Amino acid sequence: MKKRTKILITGGAGFIGSCLAEKLIENPDNYVVIVDNLLSGSLEKLPQKPKDNWSFIKCDVNDYRDIAEVMLANKFDYVFHYAAFVGVNATQANPIKVLKDLYGIEHIFDLCKNSGVKRVFFASSSEVYGEPVDLPQNEETTPLNSRIPYAVVKNVGEAYLRSYKKEFGLDFTIFRFFNTYGPKQSTDFVMSKFISHALLNEDIPIYGDGNQTRTFCYIDDNIDACVAALYKNEYVNDVLNIGSDIEVPIIDLAKIVIEITGSKSKIAFKPPLIEGDMHRRYPDTTKMNKLLNRKITSLKTGIKKVIERPEFILP
Repeated sequence: MKKRTKILITGGAGFIGSCLAEKLIENPDNYVVIVDNLLSGSLEKLPQKPKDNWSFIKCDVNDYRDIAEVMLANKFDYVFHYAAFVGVNATQANPIKVLKDLYGIEHIFDLCKNSGVKRVFFASSSEVYGEPVDLPQNEETTPLNSRIPYAVVKNVGEAYLRSYKKEFGLDFTIFRFFNTYGPKQSTDFVMSKFISHALLNEDIPIYGDGNQTRTFCYIDDNIDACVAALYKNEYVNDVLNIGSDIEVPIIDLAKIVIEITGSKSKIAFKPPLIEGDMHRRYPDTTKMNKLLNRKITSLKTGIKKVIERPEFILP
């Protein structure tokens, strides 16, 4: 009998982590262990398929004993470290809680280098770039200048991986996620928030004048690219942006959502956020496009898919 590839996903009951799990368990040669402390993740997001090649363990990666018991008992081949305290408003309001994720980063990487893990995949963020100084934001040439705690933690996580590679030979791949959306995303994030308000015919809130731009990556594009990095064994000890290269002003996004949903919602302008709301986000997606080897999902198609998928639940 062929030995299964054992894969750990931390934060696997969250939006992106749970979708990654679903994709990986499609391959019967994988055995996936999902861990999450369920503070922001939920059991409802876990795969609905029979548990013949996956399992879930409630676990807090910031507690060394908790995660050590899981990792030392399983001898994983690969680890996707996606567990993090997320959400613009939540992270701005709880900066100390954000900084505690540094414990989890150190625990995971220490355990990886001591237990024979072949490669760690780390969920970083576009936030590490801060306010862009050149566009598109390229992995090698764009300075990392954000000062908000969430971005600093991600930046430190990246530095840990480079250091662990240099000192212990631990291979890694860093994914810098730009705005990703899909039917299982919570309404703490702009796309799901706009869609939820539109379907309920409620005012859609926009902070500032709405001219700040973002790119929006449909969840299937994110997952397919990240899984391809694993299966194709590409971008080892490298960094890649995961996102869309189509910039959209936030006010235009609201209008598109209203149009697609046929909503009666109005746009309600709010005071600008004090910090954390960068004016532009625009990644260089050359590496991601090479992995996908197909066109990314268009914005309008992605929004329609969110609304049509049964996982999408109004708050």
